[in-house]
Amino acid sequence: MNIIKSLQWRYACKKFNDSKIIPEDKVSIIKEAFNLTATSFGLQPIKMIVIKNKELQQQLVAHSFGQQQVGNASHLLVLCIDKDTTQQDIDNCFDREKEIRGTSEEVIASFRNYLKDSYANKSLEEKQESAIYQTYIVLGNLMTVCALEQIDTCPMEGFIPEKIDEILELDKKSLKSVLLLPVGYRADDDFMSTLKKVRKPLSDTVIDF
Repeated sequence: MNIIKSLQWRYACKKFNDSKIIPEDKVSIIKEAFNLTATSFGLQPIKMIVIKNKELQQQLVAHSFGQQQVGNASHLLVLCIDKDTTQQDIDNCFDREKEIRGTSEEVIASFRNYLKDSYANKSLEEKQESAIYQTYIVLGNLMTVCALEQIDTCPMEGFIPEKIDEILELDKKSLKSVLLLPVGYRADDDFMSTLKKVRKPLSDTVIDF
């Protein structure tokens, strides 16, 4: 399918076929798409946890307001932010650029110092807020990639982050959960799959100059 047909095919899946599992090569595509998503300054202050343990998924249903997609999906993706973006994180980013691109320190030094100064003046809350915004960019990208691969998704904000963090022991990894994305294949009897997509007319949402 072309990209528009893929996006027309996509919807927020309400019932997954729990017997259909995403092949590993497709899971690898999702992981690569996550890692290739744009982030501010290329700092990547985000992580993705990929859960395919059914017992763990079912345990998380209770802390996702009973949404069964969390338990029945082939995999559950948990989009997280780093609790902090440190000076070392910034240095690591520029050092990777030097290693991969062969860029000299002379070329990047000014920007390195600017970014370190900028982040030094941000509060922890400001750094986390910036990272949270970036998880939504990731979410949109993953949903589009999954649609192209004929993989169903259901984006979720409706869960209790503190409980998810506790169960997954995210504090030990200095992470905080932000979004859930169950992925898999729609059940044949998911009534939402046959409904027409409801959107405003294009003329109401796009303004041309």
